[in-house]
Amino acid sequence: MRRALVTGVGMQVPSRIVTNKELESLVDTSDEWILQRTGIRERRVAGPDETASSLAIVAAKEALDRSQVHPEELDIIVVGTVTGDMPFPSTSCLVQAGIGAVNAGAMDVGAACAGFIYSLCVASSLIESGQSRNALVIGVDMLTKFVDWTDRSTCVLFGDGAGALMVQASENGDRGVLKTVMLADGTGARHIEYPVGGSKYPASGEQRTPAKGLTMNGSEVYRFAVTAMGDACCRVLDEAGYSAEEVDLFVPHQANLRIIQSAQKRLGIPDERVFVNVDRFGNTSGGSIPIGLYEAERSGRLKPGDLVLTVGFGAGLVWGANLIRW
Repeated sequence: MRRALVTGVGMQVPSRIVTNKELESLVDTSDEWILQRTGIRERRVAGPDETASSLAIVAAKEALDRSQVHPEELDIIVVGTVTGDMPFPSTSCLVQAGIGAVNAGAMDVGAACAGFIYSLCVASSLIESGQSRNALVIGVDMLTKFVDWTDRSTCVLFGDGAGALMVQASENGDRGVLKTVMLADGTGARHIEYPVGGSKYPASGEQRTPAKGLTMNGSEVYRFAVTAMGDACCRVLDEAGYSAEEVDLFVPHQANLRIIQSAQKRLGIPDERVFVNVDRFGNTSGGSIPIGLYEAERSGRLKPGDLVLTVGFGAGLVWGANLIRW
C-alpha cells in the first residue's frame, strides 16, 4: 500500500526572545499570571524584515537537505498558514520560488492552528492517489504581527515560527501517515477572528474599518478545545484501529498547557510520552506541531517506527488529528 512517509524535517524561528517579564512592561500582566494560566515562559517574535515565507524557506531547505531531495524533484508544496506575507500571491508560491522548486505546484491551506493537520492530509492524499511522489508540507504563522499588544488576553499567547516535513511516496505500508481526521464548526467562527484585510473589511476602500488586532473569546475557545482535542484523538485512533496505549509520542498543538494536560488525561498517556514546548515558543499556530515534531526527532524522543499522534484546533472553528508511523 502506498503511503506518505516522512523523510526529513526542518524548523526556523525568529532569534528574538520575548519573556513574560518583558511583557509586564507592556500590559497589565505578570510572569506568574501567564505561566499559571498558559504554561508559557517566553516566545519568539519576528522582526520587521521577517515574514512567513522567509521562515518557511529556511525550514523547507533543512527538510529537503535532511531527506536528500533536490528542490526540482518536488511535485507539490502545501503551506498551512493564516498569516501569509500578503493576501495573494500565496505564501507557498513565494516558498516555491525561494527554494527553486521549479517543477512543483503550490497551495496554501487556511485552517489556522490546525493548518498543519489539514496540510499534511492534503499532501498525503495526493501521494496515496498517485498524483504526487514528493511533497513538502510546511506549517508557519506570525501572529505576533496581528495581535493587539495592549490586549493582555491575547498578546501573551502567541509566538512566531515555521516547521517543515518532507513526505515521499513509499510502498512500505507499515510506515507513513496512517490516518487523518479533519473537523469544523463554522458556527463558532466569531470566537477567534481577525476581520480586517478580507473582502468584508478590506484594508483600503470605502468599506475600510478601523484596524484592530486579533480577537478571541478565551473562555469559549478553552471549553471547545478541551473537548475537541480529546475527541479528534479518539476518533483518529479508532478509525485507524489503534489504542492510546500504543502511541509512542503525543505531539499536540502547543496553545495552552492546561488544554494539553486535559487531552493527555483523557487519553491516559503518561508524561514521558507527551511532547511539550509551549513554555519556550508559545502558540505558533500552524507552526506548532511541525516544530514539535522537529524538536522531538532531533532530541531522540521520536524514532523510526514510532507511532506518533498529533492534534490541533483553531479559528474556524477547525480541529483535527494525524496518526503517523514515523
